[in-house]
Amino acid sequence: MAELLATEGDITRLTVDAIVNAANTSLLGGGGVDGAIHRAAGPELLAACEQLDGCATGDAKATPGFRLPARWIFHAVGPVWRGGKHNEDELLASCYRRCLELAREHRARSIAFPAISTGIYGFPMRRAAEIALRTVKEHVDGSGVERVEFVCYNEETLAIYEQLLSAEAQRR
Repeated sequence: MAELLATEGDITRLTVDAIVNAANTSLLGGGGVDGAIHRAAGPELLAACEQLDGCATGDAKATPGFRLPARWIFHAVGPVWRGGKHNEDELLASCYRRCLELAREHRARSIAFPAISTGIYGFPMRRAAEIALRTVKEHVDGSGVERVEFVCYNEETLAIYEQLLSAEAQRR
């Protein structure tokens, strides 16, 4: 089983094989994590994303990391929260599964995830974290990934991930 950990910080500064971008369907940049990654990676990222022809919700596509310490960026398009009755949970889980598939394809041994869909897309934080952890635990073994970081943008998010990871460790 891969090492799973939660950290607070700037995902664009991490030295990992792949970082995950909480992208929109155009893949052409936006606010929050998406905007920060595009700014840090440089204009080459936008040019690469223009060639990908967008991305469906629940899917992810890969680009090089360009000016980032990470070799790869996996652009995952999470769902907009619409009350939980529009397949949001499965679409979010699909983002995490797809990123682990991309990790296998690109031989990434370490990957960093932001809290996909929890910013402007409004997905409830605890529910999203539970889905993220459950999905990663179920699918990481076949991916070749040895270390997964859940990079939290504030102390509240970090506390939720730490609590869930601690509860999981106690069950083992």
